Amino acid sequence: MLELIQIPYSPFCIVQRRILEYSGVKFKTVNIPNGDRLLIWKLTKQRYYEVPILKDGKEVIFETEENSQVIAKYLDQKLGLGLFPHKWEGLQDILWRYFENELEALTFRLNDVHWKEVVPENDSLRFVRHKERKFGRGCLEQWAEQQEPLLAELEKKLLPCEEMLLERDYLLEDRPRFVDFDLFGMLGNFLYSGHYKLPARHKRLALWYDRMAAVKMNKAAREKLHT
Repeated sequence: MLELIQIPYSPFCIVQRRILEYSGVKFKTVNIPNGDRLLIWKLTKQRYYEVPILKDGKEVIFETEENSQVIAKYLDQKLGLGLFPHKWEGLQDILWRYFENELEALTFRLNDVHWKEVVPENDSLRFVRHKERKFGRGCLEQWAEQQEPLLAELEKKLLPCEEMLLERDYLLEDRPRFVDFDLFGMLGNFLYSGHYKLPARHKRLALWYDRMAAVKMNKAAREKLHT
C-alpha cells in the first residue's frame, strides 16, 4: 500500500494527498510532528528531511530539488492520471512555480498565525524555533499583525486564477491537471485553520475549490486518457 508521510497542514502534503484521493487508490497517511523529521531522515537514508515523502513498498520517493515534482509525476505514471500531458508542458511549470512561490509565501504565513491550533503542544518549542531560525525572531507575531495586508496581497495575486476560470471548470481545460491540485494545496493550507475564506470577489475560484475538493477520477476518464 502507498504511504504518504506528511504534516497534515503542509501545502505540499495537501497536494499529494488530494492526488491520491482523486485517484481512488487505497493509501495510508503517516503524520509526523513539524519538529521531528527523524522518520523521513531514516527512510531516505539521510538524503532528505522535507515533507512529504511517498513510500511504495520498499521504494521511497522524494523531491530532488526545489522546483521538482517527483512525487506527483511518480503517482501520475503509476496510477495513469494524466496530470502532465505534453500539450501543457512548460505552461504547467510556470504556473506551479507561481503557486508555490508567490502564493505559498502568503498562504503559509496566514496559516501560521494560528499555529497554536494546529501544532501539538509537545511540538510547540520545535515549531517556533524552526520558524524563527528561518524567518527571524518574532516572525509569528509579525505575521499576526500583518494579516490584513497579507490577505489583500493574496486576493490580488489570486486574480489570474479567477480569470483562468472564466470559461472553464478547471485552470487549463475541462478536467483537472497537476496545476489544479497544486493550487488546491496552497489554498488548502490557507484554509486549514478555519479562520479564513477565499476572497469574496473570486466567486469562480471558490466554486473551483469546492469542485476540486470533491472530484474523483472515474474509469471512463482513465480509459479516455489512454486512447
